[in-house]
Amino acid sequence: MKKQLLLILLLGTFLRAEAQSPSVSIPVHDPVLIRQDSLYYLFCTGRGIGVWSSPDLKTWKREPPVFEEPPAWAEQAVPGFRRNHIWAPDISYHAGTYYLYYSISAFGKNTSCIGLATNVTLHPTDPAYRWTDHGKVLESVPGRDQWNAIDPNLIRDEAGAPWLAFGSFWDGLKLVKLTEDAKAIAQEPQQWYTLASRRRGLVPDSLPNNSAIEAPFIFKKANYYYLFASVDFCCRGEKSDYKMIVGRSEKLMGPYLDRQGRDLAKGGGTILLEGDTHWHGVGHNAVVTFEGLDYLVFHGYDAQDGGRSKLRIETLEWEQAQWPKVQGR
Repeated sequence: MKKQLLLILLLGTFLRAEAQSPSVSIPVHDPVLIRQDSLYYLFCTGRGIGVWSSPDLKTWKREPPVFEEPPAWAEQAVPGFRRNHIWAPDISYHAGTYYLYYSISAFGKNTSCIGLATNVTLHPTDPAYRWTDHGKVLESVPGRDQWNAIDPNLIRDEAGAPWLAFGSFWDGLKLVKLTEDAKAIAQEPQQWYTLASRRRGLVPDSLPNNSAIEAPFIFKKANYYYLFASVDFCCRGEKSDYKMIVGRSEKLMGPYLDRQGRDLAKGGGTILLEGDTHWHGVGHNAVVTFEGLDYLVFHGYDAQDGGRSKLRIETLEWEQAQWPKVQGR
């Protein structure tokens, strides 16, 4: 009887652990996650923006892409944009509408744009399902801008006003206020902030230099805004050394400081998670909350499968000093 009771307790512990740390392996880059009703929807870099659905964060079904054809404006705005390959989407929900920001770019250049599409439902079988593209929200121009308009993340301040965090390499990660409908930059006064930077040395605006930082994601928890970002290099298979850093601020605009009090805008950042013998590199994360648990959603390069990029989801815990850590690490 005691052995049976012990087995039941062990099984219960195992099942709870499984629920808290889902095991996933679908091939993705730059994942973001949201839930509608009983289904989870994942959006990721891919042709037309990749979409997957799941009832349990374990079993995934590939859904139709957001765009069957490239947005009409994209090829004109970004000459190097090819084959409807759209990067780094960001999904959020507000007042009955889903907002999907996405990146149009050519690799290694800051000839880039962030676009926006909206929908009232994520269920492809719903008669109301239809993505409406609102075109370009933000654009970076070589020779004019020392930042790159990719990797968007929408965050609303405590008054509900929308702001867009974005950026990659160059002069770092930026934050700008949007109009009330979240479809354009707020015109007057324009408010631009540098969130994080690793820029080393002065180079022409058209070159990224070796200032490898990208993919901002801001998550509000208790008294702080937490800025997550990815540093070093993705997309190199077994040579990837991608890793995630974090800092926090009591104000959305910053400054964001790491555990040692270093400003992320001046090269600071506490490492949250990095590669190991099983994963060559990990990064480009989102943070979401389901059923009272916070999850870190990201991709990693699987050392046991030729360095292929795959989805990972880990549970986030919060230390007494209110710093995040990956469960079990």
